[in-house]
Amino acid sequence: MSGIPFLPVVKVRLRYSKYGKVRFLSHRDLARIVERSVRLAGLPVAYSEGFSPRPRLHFGLALSTGYESDAEFFDVDLDPSKGDPGAVEALPGRLAPCLPPGVTVTAAVLLDPGTPSLQEAVTSCTWRFELGPTDDAAASELAAEVAGLLAAEQLVVTLERKGKQVDEDLRPLILGLSFERTVDGDGVLHAELGTKPRSVRPAELLAAFRSSPEPQRVVRTHQWTMRDGQRCEPIGLVAPSPHAEVRAS
Repeated sequence: MSGIPFLPVVKVRLRYSKYGKVRFLSHRDLARIVERSVRLAGLPVAYSEGFSPRPRLHFGLALSTGYESDAEFFDVDLDPSKGDPGAVEALPGRLAPCLPPGVTVTAAVLLDPGTPSLQEAVTSCTWRFELGPTDDAAASELAAEVAGLLAAEQLVVTLERKGKQVDEDLRPLILGLSFERTVDGDGVLHAELGTKPRSVRPAELLAAFRSSPEPQRVVRTHQWTMRDGQRCEPIGLVAPSPHAEVRAS
């Protein structure tokens, strides 16, 4: 692909990872950094109208502060009348020197007209909870708790919503849950949590465990959408993220 076709506005979706110290940036702070990086890279971003025009960037589901991710996304509207955006596949390389260490754009695709927004389209997220060294007794307890949670018809937890205590059943939104122990003896929980009608936060899932596991690291590994009846990612990767085995600093 030699370049983006000339259209009044073209929409591009980008995938990025977030690892290391940048995990302590809030979703809003990171959005500002991405916005500035897009400007520094010289991309011809389209702007909103009105008294305070803003670059037309659209972010997906917020990632809680302190968590890392292989699968974050944002959409950007580009205006070719302001300059040649260049090849879509070259955008990750153009953005790389403009982003802080730990944020890496791994893919970019041109969106078809009418593509649903990320907020609309993502139906679930997959998470990895790295628990660190886990002895035999703790591993057995966690495995039993996972089996119990999956077998339960309801999983009612008390949450705070707008200053009030409310009871919610999380069970319909726990789409997958498993526990494994690595060859090094570390415990790892894997979970797929639904986002509709609302997202289940990883902390809410952990609070449902009697053993109260405290992960050393929490990573969002995938975000999932449905296309033609099939589960898929907003942008898939041919190869795993280069950060998949990186440990947080």
